[in-house]
Amino acid sequence: TDHKSEIILPETFLAGPCDCLPPLRAAAEQLRQKDLRISQLQAELRRPPPAPAQPPEPEALPTIYVVTPTYARLVQKAELVRLSQTLSLVPRLHWLLVEDAESPTPLVSGLLAASGLLFTHLVVLTPKAQRLREGEPGWVHPRGVEQRNKALDWLRGRGGAVGGEKDPPPPGTQGVVYFADDDNTYSRELFEEMRWTRGVSVWPVGLVGGLRFEGPQVQGGRVVGFHTAWEPNRPFPVDMAGFAVALPLLLAKPNAQFDSTAPRGHLESSLLSHLVDPKDLEPRAANCTRVLVWHTRTEKPKMKQEEQLQWQGRGSDPAIEV
Repeated sequence: TDHKSEIILPETFLAGPCDCLPPLRAAAEQLRQKDLRISQLQAELRRPPPAPAQPPEPEALPTIYVVTPTYARLVQKAELVRLSQTLSLVPRLHWLLVEDAESPTPLVSGLLAASGLLFTHLVVLTPKAQRLREGEPGWVHPRGVEQRNKALDWLRGRGGAVGGEKDPPPPGTQGVVYFADDDNTYSRELFEEMRWTRGVSVWPVGLVGGLRFEGPQVQGGRVVGFHTAWEPNRPFPVDMAGFAVALPLLLAKPNAQFDSTAPRGHLESSLLSHLVDPKDLEPRAANCTRVLVWHTRTEKPKMKQEEQLQWQGRGSDPAIEV
């Protein structure tokens, strides 16, 4: 018998039709897709990592105008040095330092010149009727009112600079205005939180109002109340360090300023009430859950030994600036 080789096709295997081809083809396609994906992943691993996103150039950032009232006292220079060195870490910042004095003092002028900061030096004396008498508590008269309003006048083109940049920002300048007292402590993160303020932005302030912190309460990304213990029904129960205002908004409201006759605790409200409704405040600092500024007042130094040495004619050399 002549035996010939036969090719047995799947269709005739086991003497009947077979539907094996579709599953085999599907399995082969799955393997092909897996091989293709492995090749793609290997190629991605060999590819150099993408360059990190570059932050905006400083010239493209809105300017932060930091307004600081200051007055002569033993710790003045120490506190201004500390604040100036924090501000030097912040790009695109303009420091408006306003002295409570009749004329600029050498101490402040020299400190500004050595700071390396873009600055404007302003001077205005607080009227005698608004000045605190020896021993009076700080809440009897609001402090820094004339100085902050002087800075607002300069920003609005009303002049008055005695040093540094004397021309106010030109119309259309994008920026934000922040009132930073010289005795607080500031994280540099805070300034980036406020930089893109559209109207009035807010955040908590630590160690203020007799509380661990005081600040807005936020739900759904909107301010719905305030965590405060003292007179919570104030229009804006916030600390001076707890908000910033967009420069275009300030310039669009030329009559908005601080009121020296405002009741205790209402100084901030006297400005903000001209600018925004509480419901439109912009929460920052992770929806007001992070504290980035602290109300840390420096203790007044005790000078008993200095007074004794002065009485003996051996006091510290007054020519050495402290």
